[in-house]
Formats: sequence, C-alpha cells, structure tokens
Amino acid sequence: MPNRPARPRGPGRHHDERRAEIADAVLAVVVELGLDGVSLTEVARRAGVSPGRVQHYFPAKQRLIEAAFDRGNELSEARIRERAEGPLEEARPAEVLRIVLDELIPYDAASTAHLRVRQSFIARALADEAIAAKLRALYAGFHDRMAALLSAEQRAGTVPEGLEPRAAARALVAQAEGLASYVLLGVVDAAEARGQLERSLAELYG
Repeated sequence: MPNRPARPRGPGRHHDERRAEIADAVLAVVVELGLDGVSLTEVARRAGVSPGRVQHYFPAKQRLIEAAFDRGNELSEARIRERAEGPLEEARPAEVLRIVLDELIPYDAASTAHLRVRQSFIARALADEAIAAKLRALYAGFHDRMAALLSAEQRAGTVPEGLEPRAAARALVAQAEGLASYVLLGVVDAAEARGQLERSLAELYG
C-alpha cells in the first residue's frame, strides 16, 4: 500500500480533523437510516456542529457522500493494517490478500456503512462520468496492488506460473464485491460469503 503523506499541522490539521468527524457522522447516519437519511441537519446533529458548519465543508449532499466514501476507504485501510499486526510490506502476500478480500465483506457496523456508501457510489457512477473516472482510477491502483501480491506469490512458487496476476486480481475483487452486495441485500450471510472467498483462494493456490 502507498505511504500516506504527513498530516498538516495547525489550522490545516484542524480542518482535516473536522472534515473527518463530519464524514464519520455521515457513515453513522448511513448505518441507521441508509443513504436517503443523509441530510445536512442529521449529519450536523451527529457531528455536534451546526448545519451551516457542515455546509461550509461540504456545500452539497453529493460532497458528503464523496467524503464518506473516502473516509470509509481510509478506515478500511487502517483496519487492514491492524489485522495484519504489522507493516503490510512485511506480511506474507497470501495473508494480505486474504485480509484485503475479507475486508470487502461487511462484518460490523463500520464496514457495513462503508460498503453501503461504496455500493451507492458505484451506482451513481453509472450516470455520472466524474464519479466513474474517480472510481476507475481507484480501481486501477487497487488492482495493481493486488496483482503485485499475486506476482510475489508466483515468484515464491505458491501460485501457478501461468496465472495472469492482474486478471486474477480483478476476478477476486469482483467476486468479493459481488458477495458483499449479496450480504447487504440479505441473500447470503457474511460467514457464507467469507467461506466462498476462502475456497476461491484455496483453488488459486492449488
């Protein structure tokens, strides 16, 4: 995963912290009320600020949703690093793959909120090229990182030499996100979805 730039100090840091608090409030609203429940007044109440303050940072509801999407990704990355119990660069590629794919399945309030926002963002991208372009860039980087892990496993001789890492990475991510949709809809439960991902990884490793 890429290194994050150092957080600014002083007023800039306060600005970032306030934006993060508001984005967290959006995620909390989504957990209880869904995306339709996101409004300036409700988010302001959860964040403990005025609606005007929310609007100062996020002039439109769409910006609130975008902030929640970015914040959800940030929190998810933090959970991945915590679950790896150390720097991802030092963890076994197979373990990072498992954790990252598992993180795409909703398993608690935080991950459910994040993935609801993520799914909504994807749906909005079908009619909004600006959002679609952002998602294409994010997915390109994500697939590259997953493909790099699979390439490392190829070099270690743990996955087939003939595997095309990027195609395999896309397939695994697509499967995980499809299963996440099923979990959110109640078609399958999280345990069943995780089990399917584990079987797919086991087949990959032969």
